[in-house]
Amino acid sequence: MRILLIEDDTSLGSSLQSWLELDGYAVDWLTRGDQAATALATHDYQCVLLDRGLPGLDGDAVLQALRTARTAQATLPVIMITARDTLSDRVEGLDLGADDYLVKPFDLEELSARVRAAVRRAAAQPGPLLRHGEVTLDPAAKRVTRAGQPVPLTAREFAVLQALMRRPHHILSRTQLEDALYGWGEEVESNAIEVHIHNLRKKLGSRFIVTVRNQGYTLAPP
Repeated sequence: MRILLIEDDTSLGSSLQSWLELDGYAVDWLTRGDQAATALATHDYQCVLLDRGLPGLDGDAVLQALRTARTAQATLPVIMITARDTLSDRVEGLDLGADDYLVKPFDLEELSARVRAAVRRAAAQPGPLLRHGEVTLDPAAKRVTRAGQPVPLTAREFAVLQALMRRPHHILSRTQLEDALYGWGEEVESNAIEVHIHNLRKKLGSRFIVTVRNQGYTLAPP
């Protein structure tokens, strides 16, 4: 699962990124609010951690832009992380569209719990199923079936398959698939994509994913 962290305090941002990566998340960290739109437009996130006091564009403006955007990410869970701790501050942040509000300083374990809760609530909302041939992928339930039978996948196998099924008629490069698995600056295992593709073929059929020489991978015609 991928998280967008927007925090201009470099010490806190580094600590939060390290903690969340240990918790199993891929984390992209920005220090300016005016960088958020590009990140949100080019990557799929499951949660945003947003400071209110940011250079370039403050957190309130970032949140308002996200909530009014006509994109799939308009309903993305957002947790405000801020030193503004009065009741009116909390009410204002929630009324702006935040799903949760966490006042600094906070315990890192509490942050992880709130991320999990926000993602669970978002996943409870109905979303479109992805289908290709006999394979059906449910993004909300994190479930894959083949001919109606459940197919157990690891988190990263699921992420690779979801990326391919979202664009079934496109060839996705190795770099594009790595983007679905790793945060910025995170070390990428040299053969990770090949391993996940191999495992997916074993579980979904050897011809389900096609290798396009020197280009990448795509789904075979159903």
